[in-house]
Amino acid sequence: MKNYIVLLFLVCAMVPASAQNKKLAQTGLKFLNVATDPRAVAMGEAVTSVEGNSSSLFFNPAGMARMQSSAHAEFGNTQWIADIKHYYGSVAIATPNHEYGVFGITYQSVNYGEFLRTVRADNVDGYMDMGTFTPVAVSLGVGYSRALSDRFAIGARVAWNRQDLGDGFNTVDANRNPIANENTIDVMSFDFGMFYKTGFKSLNFAASIKNFSKEVKYQREGFQLPLMFRIGISANVMDFIAEGKFSDPLLISVDAINARDFPETVNLGMEYVFMKTLALRGGYMFGYDEQDFTVGVGLQHTFEGIGIGIDYAYTPFGVFGNVNRFSLQMYF
Repeated sequence: MKNYIVLLFLVCAMVPASAQNKKLAQTGLKFLNVATDPRAVAMGEAVTSVEGNSSSLFFNPAGMARMQSSAHAEFGNTQWIADIKHYYGSVAIATPNHEYGVFGITYQSVNYGEFLRTVRADNVDGYMDMGTFTPVAVSLGVGYSRALSDRFAIGARVAWNRQDLGDGFNTVDANRNPIANENTIDVMSFDFGMFYKTGFKSLNFAASIKNFSKEVKYQREGFQLPLMFRIGISANVMDFIAEGKFSDPLLISVDAINARDFPETVNLGMEYVFMKTLALRGGYMFGYDEQDFTVGVGLQHTFEGIGIGIDYAYTPFGVFGNVNRFSLQMYF
């Protein structure tokens, strides 16, 4: 147990120390930071310390260590700004009695739409039409988590990420014909997380590191992935104000976030589940330019041992309009 306490102290110290460096760096492959799970988004993305299922792999891999079902699968999409569409999926399978932990896989892809391709030219228009191109992005991950005791759990995920922005034309050959340059990046990223049940009623503490990777570049300038540190606490407030009198939980969660490419932020989330069927969620994100409150709803029911859930989240995104997220999950 002493080892767990030491590790907990080190993680607590790590994030505040990183916050002392105010210099913000340039990052790429930003699609990796677009939140997926509607439940998490509706709670203001404050889910680092919330126990979950396969979707926890996108926020804190340690959060699925005590997954309630033997297997869980979730698939969904995000109607992002500028008609960009994000798709994701996650699957997790627990070993018998969770003796050897929980294994999971994740998938993300982005459809940016079709763009016109041009190159500068010495003609009346000043450019030459080179047709169209379609940028794409994809991420495939494998994760694992395990509860080392009745209170402490750890988790990790490794992902292969690719972003293809299409061929570029910035040089010409001797005959003045454009020469294509590939703009594709392949890079591995690593996520780590820990989860600690304090033992004081339902109070939980957790921390995670997301998108740790080497520096990459397209042509000249190098950049890194959007590295992010999270620390979170959560609890069922019914345990504190009316213990044993109400069976429907009211979960409150708070995350403090320190990212490589934007200032520190704080996220607040809430979830009320009525009769284990209807979930009402809300959140607020402090310190963001275009985001603030979030809301969402979820429905779940079990049919002959197979659970089915549907989740939705709504996020106003300032001048960019509104963002909607949907997901379908199955578990048994």
